[in-house]
Amino acid sequence: MAHIIIINPRFDISFWGLEHCMALFGKRANLPVACLALLAALVPKHHEVTLIDENVEELDFERVGRADLVCLTGMSTQGRRLIEILEEVKSRGVMTVVGGPMATVEPESLEGLADIIFIGEADEAWPQFLNDWERGYHKSRYEQHEKTDVTKLPLPRIDLLKINRYMFGSLQISRGCPFTCEFCDIIVTFGRRPRLKTSEQVLAELEAFQRAGLRIVFVVDDNLIGNKKGIKPILRDIVRWQQDRAYPLTLFTEASLDLAEDDELMELMGLANFQNVFIGIETPNEDSLRETKKYQNVRPKAGTLLERVHRVQHHGIDVWCGMIVGFDHDNPSIFEVMPKFLAEARISAAIISMLHAIPTTPLYDRLKQEERLNDDEAGDKYGTNVIPVGMSREELRDGFVKVMQECYSADAYFQRLDAQFVDENFKFTLHHLPYWTSHRWAWAKRSFLNYCRFLVVASRLSLLVADKALRSRYRQQLSRVLRARWSEPHILFIYALRIAMHYHYAALTRALAQVETGSLPNAGRSFSRASRRIESESKAAA
Repeated sequence: MAHIIIINPRFDISFWGLEHCMALFGKRANLPVACLALLAALVPKHHEVTLIDENVEELDFERVGRADLVCLTGMSTQGRRLIEILEEVKSRGVMTVVGGPMATVEPESLEGLADIIFIGEADEAWPQFLNDWERGYHKSRYEQHEKTDVTKLPLPRIDLLKINRYMFGSLQISRGCPFTCEFCDIIVTFGRRPRLKTSEQVLAELEAFQRAGLRIVFVVDDNLIGNKKGIKPILRDIVRWQQDRAYPLTLFTEASLDLAEDDELMELMGLANFQNVFIGIETPNEDSLRETKKYQNVRPKAGTLLERVHRVQHHGIDVWCGMIVGFDHDNPSIFEVMPKFLAEARISAAIISMLHAIPTTPLYDRLKQEERLNDDEAGDKYGTNVIPVGMSREELRDGFVKVMQECYSADAYFQRLDAQFVDENFKFTLHHLPYWTSHRWAWAKRSFLNYCRFLVVASRLSLLVADKALRSRYRQQLSRVLRARWSEPHILFIYALRIAMHYHYAALTRALAQVETGSLPNAGRSFSRASRRIESESKAAA
């Protein structure tokens, strides 16, 4: 029997991480990366497995140094910390293994640091390596020749996670995306043919999260609806599972904008209690969408971008989105257009980033051929490795910061939030279902708990926010939503969460502005890491 430790390195602070507001929720991190628990489940039972997520616990190198094998997984945005851990563990004489997105798109950066590198999916290669290792021989590089049959994946070992330290759970239903967005590495890693788990697998994972005490689960698929025909039966089964248990879980996910073209699919997602969907809108500039081959967003017969966003919202699903500046067809006017678009779309949560070329993507290959990739020094200075054509590098960097400041000013953010939840009287599908007329006790219990949750978050906002001006504004917003929707505790709770999220966005925007003006140590490098993390999050919903 061997002791195997699997580590997820610490992330830098980012838009998606919500680090600044975790204390308001009483948590340490938003969610665990889905691969941790899955990798543990793929280890033969005669070995001891320990999962360490550095985002919720400190890394004890003395403990790690006593392991027989240390495995690390991570994205390129975790690369700096991942390499630090590799170097420390290797200095202690422990065998090291590394895989995940960074190892897949930048394997050359890890050569000489890790004993074994995994390229691409490793659901079959990881157990194969462990078998080779037990027999006394193994390769230094593993790469699956075929995509994983996800219907054969085991139930992830979420029992090994410190689940009470996370705000959400993470579950994967499908892999792959049928589209060809130039900047996205999803199809490079997972392919263009979406592969789905069975309903039995999905429901078993939902059961596991419910048993663990979580109430919110992020379905981490890069595009849940990549196979619309395949996902609908699974959604119907989730609906039945939720209704049999009085809807114990709230779900949110990522999907492409063509969701708005399928009424049945939107209805099923609402009935399954998907309350939020992250959509890669990217830009209101249609020329830029065509340039980056985001053709699913440019379909005149399906309606304008705004019409499709509103169609999803009218089906009781709130929309978050990813936006990118710096496409070839962008000029400085994009920095004026984007805030206006988000206001008209009533999207309060938008991950805005500069275009970044990820190695292995078609965008990277094209820009390399055109000699339009910044070197590392310039990339650190300007926050991206892309050299724009419609503006200078300084204009792109400064315009990006300007957009972030404008969109996440308190006035702009709460104007968008109120337009949706107060002016439009937005309702999630779940909360106006006939289902509740025959489940009145369950509805009463849910309502009471949501009132309690609202009061907890509201009190923390009123007491723990140090900035006097922000604290006063948050109290005003809490009073406004109470007056407008006092009888809907679920809306009150969600609105309070959105206020807390603004606290994070405001802190992140201030930090970006400070880095941009050079008032922090190592300003350029910090700016690059921050903007690259934001970009890698936004490209995920290809």
